[in-house]
Amino acid sequence: MSFSVETKEELARVLAEKRCCQLAELSALFRMDGSLQISAEHHVALTITTESASVARKIFRLIKAVFGLQTQIMVRHKRRLKKSNVYVISLPARIDSQNVLQALGIMDQEGNFSLEPDEGMLKRHCCRRAYLRGAFLGGGSVNSPEGAYHLEIITNDEHHAKTICELLQRFELAAKISQRKGWYIVYLKESDQIVEMLNIIGAHTALFSFENVRIVKGMRNQVNRLVNCETANLNKTVSASLRQKELIEALMSRISVDSLPAPLKEIAELRLQYPDASLKELGQMLTPPVGKSGVNHRFRKLEALAEQLGVSGKSNPEGEH
Repeated sequence: MSFSVETKEELARVLAEKRCCQLAELSALFRMDGSLQISAEHHVALTITTESASVARKIFRLIKAVFGLQTQIMVRHKRRLKKSNVYVISLPARIDSQNVLQALGIMDQEGNFSLEPDEGMLKRHCCRRAYLRGAFLGGGSVNSPEGAYHLEIITNDEHHAKTICELLQRFELAAKISQRKGWYIVYLKESDQIVEMLNIIGAHTALFSFENVRIVKGMRNQVNRLVNCETANLNKTVSASLRQKELIEALMSRISVDSLPAPLKEIAELRLQYPDASLKELGQMLTPPVGKSGVNHRFRKLEALAEQLGVSGKSNPEGEH
């Protein structure tokens, strides 16, 4: 089961206590996945279609809780693609559908259909959270935090996409809208924003799972950066040590080590004896101990002497950091 499906399964079990919140969530679900059919006798049939059994059960519970109505659920089997089931929740034909549509904010008092949810329905903070939960259940998805951070809600209604985007922005989330093949996608890309969205809609278990993976992922990336940095420094140390050793050996082929000034002789002998030691380690072996800059200064003098004698081989003691 994907992270997105697990998140929806959790949200399907969340049932708001207040009727206003239940109505707001049901309104969002209907706008995302609902349809109207008007018969020749001007009867209106209301249906909501979903591919999730848990979401279908929640819609059933919400309609019963808000309107006290028993709905019919039909299961259809898709023949194409993944051949998954499709659940169709239908309100009884005998009901006064106009009152239901007006309550859901789909129709105004004059009987005109509305493209945007009723402002009164979204006045309360709790109702806005419930509406976003319904929108996510109807057309949302969220990537596993192991991969790229991405949460989106897809709708075929541009007005509704703008409404969802504005609602998210009221929660100080930087939601944006893109268009893809006739669909409008409201999306979030930042991990912090996705975590806040999961909190807003009540997916707390998914939130903790997301955070745990994000923390582990962050620690893993930090460890990788440190390891890469240490490896790079080690490579620089080894390369610099090898060049210093080659320079000293080339220099010794022209002159005796005993002819060198005492400080240069001491550092040359230590480098030949300890070819893998860092500048700091070499400095601690000197008597008295010398810092990295002092060791680096001695290698520079050896390099200058080699250049005077025309000895090939270049020392690069600054390669180590």
